[in-house]
Amino acid sequence: MHFRRRIPSLTALVTLEAVLRKKSFTTAATELGVTQAAVSRQIALLEEEFGQPLFVRKHRAIEPTAACINLGATLAKSFADIAESVEALQSRSQDVLTIGATVAFSSFWLLPRLAEFRRANPGILVRVISQDSPIALDDGEVDVAVRYGLPPFSDSTVIASHGDVICPVCSPDYLRRRGDGALGSADEFIETDVLDRSWYSWAQWFSLTGANLEVKPSLRFNHYTETIAAARAGQGIALGWRMLVGTFLEDGTLVQVDGGELAAEDRYNVIVPVKAKRSNARDLAAAWLTASLHG
Repeated sequence: MHFRRRIPSLTALVTLEAVLRKKSFTTAATELGVTQAAVSRQIALLEEEFGQPLFVRKHRAIEPTAACINLGATLAKSFADIAESVEALQSRSQDVLTIGATVAFSSFWLLPRLAEFRRANPGILVRVISQDSPIALDDGEVDVAVRYGLPPFSDSTVIASHGDVICPVCSPDYLRRRGDGALGSADEFIETDVLDRSWYSWAQWFSLTGANLEVKPSLRFNHYTETIAAARAGQGIALGWRMLVGTFLEDGTLVQVDGGELAAEDRYNVIVPVKAKRSNARDLAAAWLTASLHG
């Protein structure tokens, strides 16, 4: 027999589940957006169809029968399963985009601009993976990434590239304390200790700029985000990648110290995995990242 002939009105069953959960005809009516009389009518229809009462009416209270409690438990689980399936279907109907980048690039460059992309593409669910170790692209987890280095890359296709300029930066307060003038041994240098030496050290900086100065940094961090936080807090001078610290130079929390500039050898590359399937979300993100990188 077809199940629709064996099941009472779904409206009535939804009403019954709400009454059992709320333990009140009145509260259930409020949740369902109907009158208390409409709730009573639906329960009465069920009782007529089942041929037995579902509730014992007491003074200002209702008490479900054992059979009603058993039916209610089945209804609650069934409706929860339906809701979960509908939610899963709706989420699959939306584009999901995963962007990968280093912690510093995500924190300083990507996140302040991400709201613009989300406003322009409200139907895309965005997930950001931030890590300083190389992001694997072969497992299909990342749709588009920004990688610092020199292309070509064996696991990805480069969509766009942009260079950067490195300069010494510090807080306005530190600059006032030290005064103007070239960098010297009296300055407090903040170092970023990383294995990837595409992040220049102070020794590399002085070597490449031709300065004959040997310094011992007074403060060291293993994340560039912490290095810049310390510089903004007035604890010394850090090497500032313009693309990353541009926001802080614009708002005045960082200033450039007289010490010249150095064009970085590597570049920021917008990349997509070689094996990835094309998607509308990925194409939109790649185009937006390219425009923003060159903006």
